[in-house]
Amino acid sequence: MRGTDPYVPGHGDGSYGVTHYDLTLSYRPAGNRIDGLAVLACVAHEEVTALSLDLHHLRVAKVSVSRGGAVRSTHRSGAVRVTLSSPIAAGEEFTVTVKYSGSPVPVPSPSLGEAGWEELEDGAIVAAQPHGAPSWFPCNDRPDDKATYSITVSAPQEYHVAVSGELVSSTRGGSTVTWAYEQRSPMATYLATVQIGRYVVRQQPAEVPMRVVIPPDLRGAGFDASFGRQPEMMAFFVDRFGPYPFPSYTVVITDDDLEIPLESQSLSTFGRNFARDDWDAIRLVAHELAHQWFGNAVTLRQWRDIWLHEGFACYAEWLWSEESGGQTAAEWAEHHHQKLSDLPQDLLLGDPGPDLMFDDRVYKRGALTLHALRLRIGEDAFFDVLRAWVARHKGGSVDTADFVSLCDRISGESLIDLFESWLGKAELPSLSA
Repeated sequence: MRGTDPYVPGHGDGSYGVTHYDLTLSYRPAGNRIDGLAVLACVAHEEVTALSLDLHHLRVAKVSVSRGGAVRSTHRSGAVRVTLSSPIAAGEEFTVTVKYSGSPVPVPSPSLGEAGWEELEDGAIVAAQPHGAPSWFPCNDRPDDKATYSITVSAPQEYHVAVSGELVSSTRGGSTVTWAYEQRSPMATYLATVQIGRYVVRQQPAEVPMRVVIPPDLRGAGFDASFGRQPEMMAFFVDRFGPYPFPSYTVVITDDDLEIPLESQSLSTFGRNFARDDWDAIRLVAHELAHQWFGNAVTLRQWRDIWLHEGFACYAEWLWSEESGGQTAAEWAEHHHQKLSDLPQDLLLGDPGPDLMFDDRVYKRGALTLHALRLRIGEDAFFDVLRAWVARHKGGSVDTADFVSLCDRISGESLIDLFESWLGKAELPSLSA
């Protein structure tokens, strides 16, 4: 088994990859219980005599593998370890099937806190970044191991189920409804999500199909100010970043207040406390939408490159502010550069470590890095870079070296000094062309 990401030790197995997850869940609100069947289509990256799946807290009833003869499995410390009686050759395809059940809870981490399946007052959400996917399905939990997904969830008929994918069917049977979704674009495990609650669906007029999944009583000026302008945001970001990378976009607003929103692939989740008319709410609506390009379509290979997600989404906030008549991106850059200059200079943006990967300085310094790039190479080349970044890497995994190489090619100059000063040194550089 090849090494895993040091930011999330113990997660993932590099000896094989998953190409498709077929997940079937039955959900019961009473006791927050799920019964699941996961079928993973896999390919061996090297000779495989044993493999590991990540699954937290839930009980495994049965594991089977289509190749490798008889299997022996153990489930300890969040890992299902499967030993084969005969090896699977490199390049060979095989299927792993896991039957499991229980009451899912978030996955804890000393550095990263809790992430994953969370029970609400009435329903459930999944907020899995970066290590929470194993809270609800067995997976190869690596951000660079993208796969397509089929996710089917049965729930009581009074509940709506939203999933990060396209709805294929909803079928009523007795007192339940079975919701079937397909995610045909490659997706990292942490971006797979299920949201369950007493919701209604409203369509938003836009060229890209957009919908909000909300409590029935959620309406008014606060909602209109924050979420009502999403179609305008979408059109603006398409102009700046290139075509929207998925077939549709869904926002789920829970009836509970949530501390922070979170993006998943083609779907973002907010608490109802974000339906308000102030910049701190509006900027996060823009931020999560921008992640569909930067983070979801184009995903980091290892978590040390988190700035490639959060810096880009933060800069998108500043771009939207300027477009919508607020402060310009340059004004936001000056503002946050001054704030960062007053804070400790102990963060290495190119490798902040798990304790600091979601520190606000990663977001703001990441956005400032992009603004410094814009000042250096000019307006046209800068937006050419952003569009090319998504066009070339959509559906794939990247690192900072990939981005630097693209910037060099498009600008026609070596930018190693710029990126070394912003990413490779803790001291805050000056903000100049």
